[in-house]
Amino acid sequence: MRQLRALPISCSTFLALLSLAASAAFAHGVAESDAAYIQSVAGVHFFPYLYLGAKHMFTGYDHLLFLAGVIFFLYRLRDVAIYVSLFALGHSLTLLLGVLGGIRANAYLVDALIGFSVVYKAFDNLGGFARLGVYINNKAEVFVFGLAHGFGLSTKLQDYTLSPDGLVPNILAFNIGVELGQLAALALMLLAFQYWRQSPSFLRGAFASNVFIMSCGFLLMAYQLTGYFLS
Repeated sequence: MRQLRALPISCSTFLALLSLAASAAFAHGVAESDAAYIQSVAGVHFFPYLYLGAKHMFTGYDHLLFLAGVIFFLYRLRDVAIYVSLFALGHSLTLLLGVLGGIRANAYLVDALIGFSVVYKAFDNLGGFARLGVYINNKAEVFVFGLAHGFGLSTKLQDYTLSPDGLVPNILAFNIGVELGQLAALALMLLAFQYWRQSPSFLRGAFASNVFIMSCGFLLMAYQLTGYFLS
């Protein structure tokens, strides 16, 4: 029986996939129709909030860019699971504490920090810290940046008037949806990486891809900091 070979994904194809995520920059956050919905309902609405959480992660360009950087050179599923779990833990903690505990921060600055996380991870993938002789625990960095990403989402939800009736189960459902959406997005990225890594173009394209990820991070930082100084 003839053996099937996986089709390689070229560097240009991978960059195109990432650009689709980055192009959503100005639409990031909660869509107007979704915002109107969550402000108009009261009581427990578990599945609608679950759906909205998953939808947010699938359209969260900043989360996707950071996760792409995190798993870029992770070849074992065990390592992927560890790093993604740390990110999810940090993300969940600040999302829940921020909304339910009323902990606030300037959304522009938090999102600028999230943009920095993308730059940081891409720079790390390019061997920048190694060349500088700087060692930072990779697991700790992913957890800390997970805290920032979750806090960024909590600041957006706090911009809306949410009914206290059913707030706790609704936010828990939203958080579960975020994590489910993250797993789905991650599965697609892992599949793309699996195919691309079987091609000689992977190592050749790794540099360009991480430069692209870093550039997107700088763009996000500049956009958010501009908003901060002009607001």
